[in-house]
Amino acid sequence: MRRDKEQQWELLTAVMDDPRALLEIMDRAGVWRVGLVNYPAPDVMGFTVTTNDFAARYARANPERLLPYGGVHPRHTSDPAGDVDRLIDLGLRLCKIHPPHQGFPANAYTDGLDALGAIYRRAEQRGLPVMVHTGTSVFPGARSKYGNPMELDDVAIDFPDLQLVMAHGGRPLFMAEAFFILRRHLQVRLDVSGIPPARLLEYFPRLPEIADRVLWGTDWPSPGVKDMKRNIDQFLALPLDASQRKAILETNALALFPTR
Repeated sequence: MRRDKEQQWELLTAVMDDPRALLEIMDRAGVWRVGLVNYPAPDVMGFTVTTNDFAARYARANPERLLPYGGVHPRHTSDPAGDVDRLIDLGLRLCKIHPPHQGFPANAYTDGLDALGAIYRRAEQRGLPVMVHTGTSVFPGARSKYGNPMELDDVAIDFPDLQLVMAHGGRPLFMAEAFFILRRHLQVRLDVSGIPPARLLEYFPRLPEIADRVLWGTDWPSPGVKDMKRNIDQFLALPLDASQRKAILETNALALFPTR
């Protein structure tokens, strides 16, 4: 077991140091593109805005296959709209908001966190998708009470042209709330990363109804996700029709992130 952990750490270190290592893993798994999830959360995760530069630099190894994500922390910016512009200038394809790790609900702009509203507004104006973490986090210091998808009801109403991606579907506590938001707001998409593929239809029994707005993801290399291909194979075993599988694995993401 200890050797397995050492090997896993060595693999992750190699991937972090050299994008070619990640591309080789993707080739073996039959994966064409990945989203490189990064966001500043200095108080909980120790991540600063330097993650944005890291993601942009890393993705330059293969911009077609490596999609860099970044973020603006509303409590750590004096120029929220300008910082959204800087994400775009860096070539980042999505802005990530992580309420449990950043310490506020996704609609905190309604209660005085004006910078968060400015981030959403500028992203809406510039056509930059915003991904919001929903569901719990067990990371030390994370506040899972901020992971309820219902807070996105305000966001979707107040920023109707903002492309919103709901990460993780509120798992494992808030799936009913997540499905309500998806049914009500057509500009919201569901990212299923972090949900065990074999249980996806348990979490969302009516998934076929929203298949045209579901984005595939594995959350690799999180602790519960050992292998991207294994997750894809488990997904392919679900009783979905071919058009639904293709939409979730491919065409929905292409619509949100067209090739350049």
